[in-house]
Amino acid sequence: MNQVIQQLKDRKSVRVFTDREIAPKEVSAILEAAVNAPTAGNQQLYTIIHVTDPELKTQLSESCDHQPFIAQAPLVLVFCADCRKWYKAFQEYGCDPRKPGVGDLMLAISDTNIAAQNAVVAAQSLGIGSCYIGDIMENAEQQRQILSLPPYVFPAAMLVFGYPTDQQLERPKPPRSPMEHIVHENGYRDMEKEELQQMLSVKTGAREFEEWIQAFCNRKYNSDFSREMTRSVAVYLEDYKA
Repeated sequence: MNQVIQQLKDRKSVRVFTDREIAPKEVSAILEAAVNAPTAGNQQLYTIIHVTDPELKTQLSESCDHQPFIAQAPLVLVFCADCRKWYKAFQEYGCDPRKPGVGDLMLAISDTNIAAQNAVVAAQSLGIGSCYIGDIMENAEQQRQILSLPPYVFPAAMLVFGYPTDQQLERPKPPRSPMEHIVHENGYRDMEKEELQQMLSVKTGAREFEEWIQAFCNRKYNSDFSREMTRSVAVYLEDYKA
């Protein structure tokens, strides 16, 4: 197996970092990898906010479900789906553009997440750990204020980076579901109850499946966080209404 594929398989989320700083040349390499990601029509429909202000880091750590390790991370990047900059350019140069719509936002989110994953892969190759912070989509009003986000700019992903501690390096990566359940051939295949259990059973640990899935549903899908994230995304979608 080649080195890149092995690193992709080995990569896991890191939430505890050593005190070692990330050198400017490594930060630059990570950002260079991000901006060279595949992009729709070479538009680069994203803006990356490099958060260096300790106070902003603290605010983000609180607004993102009170996670202190965000504030302690040596490198914090917020990847914003940006439909604004092209729209403004079209306006400035007399192109008579329509307002950005939901389709534009979806395309921008795709661009944004591809760029973010490039940053993750680059960091992994340098021995630098990373963790996606999905909570950046929560608390829309607060995030907009913290990051000075105007209309048509959506915080699609946040990443924190740092050198992992020995404990984080040794921690097993959570198992992924078998490929036969994830990869469907020539079309979507709706799975029945038994196969759904087979697909998810690798994630249950020592718990009985029904006990685990009910607890997981309550902890994740039905959680206050999930409901707030849905509300917050709806707030952002107001910008894109015709």
